[in-house]
Amino acid sequence: MRIGYLECFAGISGDMLLAALVDAGVKTDLLEQTARSLNLGAELRWERVGRSGIHSAKVHVEVDGRLAEQGSHGHHNHGDGHVHHRELEHKDAHDHAHGRSWRQIRELISHTELPQDAKALALRAFELLAEAEGKSHGVRPEDVHFHEVGNVDTITDIVCCAVGLCSLGVEGWWASAVNVGAGHVHCAHGQFPVPAPATAELLKGVPTYAAGPKRELTTPTGAALLRALGCSFGAVPAMAAEAIGYGAGTANPEGFPNVVRLTIGESAETGAGKSDRVVVLECAVDDANPQVLAYAMELALENGALDAMASPVTMKKGRLGTLLTVLTRPEDARAIEELLFRETTTLGIRRRIEERVILERSFVAVETDYGRIRVKVASSGGERRNAMPEYEDCRRAAREHGIPLKQVMEAALLAFAEHPVEA
Repeated sequence: MRIGYLECFAGISGDMLLAALVDAGVKTDLLEQTARSLNLGAELRWERVGRSGIHSAKVHVEVDGRLAEQGSHGHHNHGDGHVHHRELEHKDAHDHAHGRSWRQIRELISHTELPQDAKALALRAFELLAEAEGKSHGVRPEDVHFHEVGNVDTITDIVCCAVGLCSLGVEGWWASAVNVGAGHVHCAHGQFPVPAPATAELLKGVPTYAAGPKRELTTPTGAALLRALGCSFGAVPAMAAEAIGYGAGTANPEGFPNVVRLTIGESAETGAGKSDRVVVLECAVDDANPQVLAYAMELALENGALDAMASPVTMKKGRLGTLLTVLTRPEDARAIEELLFRETTTLGIRRRIEERVILERSFVAVETDYGRIRVKVASSGGERRNAMPEYEDCRRAAREHGIPLKQVMEAALLAFAEHPVEA
């Protein structure tokens, strides 16, 4: 399985990750075309720099020939734009007319001609960023505004990173513990200890530490991208590296390599099967007709869910309810979430990303006295582990011949055993 590993020993920001992608082999033409497609007037400028002896890539987002990051407030150490809100700033309406809300950015990205996986990743990162900023300052995510110039920098970083990340064909992402830095950061609303409030919110559940110079090392944009990728955090997984990239931040502290390292390669799997990552969606309801829940599960499976389960649970106040659990691929999670909100009475959905180990699957057809029956074969490393007749084929044959279902299944397994097929 192709995997990626991000080493955040100097933190992470949007521009650092974007530069690391280029250093790891992502074509600059692809990213420059992506920046132009946003129609924000943004251009990307690349250079090679040294960071404590580490030769790295550096990217600058420019608008009308000047750095976009110079027009933003705060988070300037790595070049990310700062976020502010109508409710928190005592400025006239003219100031905010030049800003973009999360709703406007969502519309902008949704109507851009980007690959669907990259579009979904960019939207997820912005959603997380808006939710974190909104929660930190007590405003709705829809009311979060991105600063007049800084928003161009932030939008360009996130969207170009999304396109670059998805172009690598990585199936699973891992990351080290995240260095958040130390000291204080100056925001439009005052001085805050590092990490900034939104960064701290985004890094809930992520292993973090503080080391090195007293400055902000991880920005909200970098944290949002880590979260949107659904990274697993820990030591470097067993892998054979194919490409390594270093992306530099703007600051160049003495004796401290201000870079993020990106490694791409193939995992060295040693288990019985291959692994992949799934999103687990769960909601518990106690006020829905069971027929409605059954229908929702049916629709989820028809719309790409990998599995759907319902379990009886006892909820608050002793109410009997149903725990609905749906497994889906990361790229399908948002659509399945919308389906569950639309089709059930739930007010909230829990989401988590889990790694699973799966056997390779294939189908073969066998001839029986009751017709052709497909058999699902599970294998690992060329070794057959299991074989099971396909239920729908057996069900149809049993009805057609008026015989017990188990008789058809036994006949299919016998036919498969007499004429085994290499999986």
